[in-house]
Amino acid sequence: MHTLDTLAATIAARATAEPDSSWTAKLLAKGPEKCAEKFGEEAIEAIIEAVKDDKDALTSEAADVLFHLLVMLQSRGVTLGDVCAELDRRAGTSGIAEKAAR
Repeated sequence: MHTLDTLAATIAARATAEPDSSWTAKLLAKGPEKCAEKFGEEAIEAIIEAVKDDKDALTSEAADVLFHLLVMLQSRGVTLGDVCAELDRRAGTSGIAEKAAR
């Protein structure tokens, strides 16, 4: 099992936990909007570190982005498998062609 699969499974399991027992459960209990807000905050922090060219800080922030992306997806019932299936569907298609098809 890949690290992201394991993380997604952990997030899914914590979705039903008591909010006082888990940061993930607490965040999910606040609803999809709060999950999206937190994801956005983490994405901005990653952008800042990328611009500053701080590899270690960017690595840390990227991990936060991936975690909060998975929490946001969980909050809306979208699985990592759903996202991977979409990526598989797009594989082999030029990004330019894919955008033009939208």
